[in-house]
Amino acid sequence: MRRGTFRDETVDYAAVGATQAPDLMHYPPERSLPAEESWRIGSGESRFQTAGESLLSWAAQRGAGLTLSDVRPAAGPMYSGVSFDAEGNAIAPSRTVADQRFDADGTPFVGAGTTIRLAGRIKGMRADGEYRVIFAVEESRRVGFALGTVSDAVVSGEESFMLDWYDNDEVWFTVRAFDAPNSIFYRMIPALTRRRRRELFQGYLRAISPLYQTPA
Repeated sequence: MRRGTFRDETVDYAAVGATQAPDLMHYPPERSLPAEESWRIGSGESRFQTAGESLLSWAAQRGAGLTLSDVRPAAGPMYSGVSFDAEGNAIAPSRTVADQRFDADGTPFVGAGTTIRLAGRIKGMRADGEYRVIFAVEESRRVGFALGTVSDAVVSGEESFMLDWYDNDEVWFTVRAFDAPNSIFYRMIPALTRRRRRELFQGYLRAISPLYQTPA
């Protein structure tokens, strides 16, 4: 089991970890727009493990058409900090040191405190920026992490990516986010923030779920 949370003043929003709040959709952080989607992506341990490996090797971001660069794992021993269970409840702090893993291209896997740069456009909408992994979870039936904005993004906020293998053997992929527009253009037209989020969600799903089919 691996759990980690990274708290750092360099993120550009205040509600760190709020993607795990049960009432996010009803009470999002101030001036932010919340979003949440869940998809059943199959069943069984094999599907869960395969999806988990993909998720922790940044497949969701790449599948959405984004390019990763400057991936910097947290320096020194990782502080696990406060983590969250499936209902968003805080779990007591602990300290662990996880073995660093790498994908086929040599990119470090997701880890609490890792900083990355993402670049790309989603249907013409910019998705560039610097992000930090706020928390990471790797358990027997739950895998996921959250990314928080650090700088240079058109919105500020957080998005979490969680895989759950439930007792009924179903595997579900859930993405939750809240975005506060940074640029004047996005502030003037809130619909652009929502559209950008919808497109990102669909890209993440295409990357993680072999069952995904684009609606006609």
